[in-house]
Amino acid sequence: MEKFAKLSGVAAPMPLINIDTDMIIPKLFLKTIKRSGLGKNLFDEMRYDDNGDEISDFVLNKPAYRNAQILVAGDNFGCGSSREHAPWALLDFGIRVVISTSFADIFFNNCFKNGILPIVLPQEDVDKLMDDAGRGANAVVTVDLENQVITGPDGGTIEFTVDAFKKHCLLNGLDDIGLTMQKSDAIDAFEEEYSAATPWV
Repeated sequence: MEKFAKLSGVAAPMPLINIDTDMIIPKLFLKTIKRSGLGKNLFDEMRYDDNGDEISDFVLNKPAYRNAQILVAGDNFGCGSSREHAPWALLDFGIRVVISTSFADIFFNNCFKNGILPIVLPQEDVDKLMDDAGRGANAVVTVDLENQVITGPDGGTIEFTVDAFKKHCLLNGLDDIGLTMQKSDAIDAFEEEYSAATPWV
């Protein structure tokens, strides 16, 4: 998993509430177990019309936001089914940070396991960042995970909280497999000891 320490990027505003995982990546695209290639179908039903053409007024289709790395969203982001494809699609598109007043628990935890930083802020702070994000290509926001600070386009700062363990994992690029591999010496020692004690196994 790619490490996350500090990111400066364009923030895209998506003020809709209750954006569920089927809106993020429709079930039609869940046949793959690969984490790549899903970005083109992120928010598919909102991004494309029935002919597969882009809907020009959808935020991520606008020139200023095509390379957005931060998403400022409405309340209860990531609700619905527990599909891990949702953070996969966000990450494959290039989104590394999602900011909202609240997230569905499973989606929230899946983000950390896939290198995305979900940030929960009070409504007034989300409203401020939503307004900042409305500036288009000038909506460059910096997210500093180490110091837990967001800096807006005008230099204003907002502090955020994050679980210490989840922060450690993001800073060091550790997913569940990476965490397990940190104990590889102990695992190898156990296997050797166990094999010696139970040679018939």
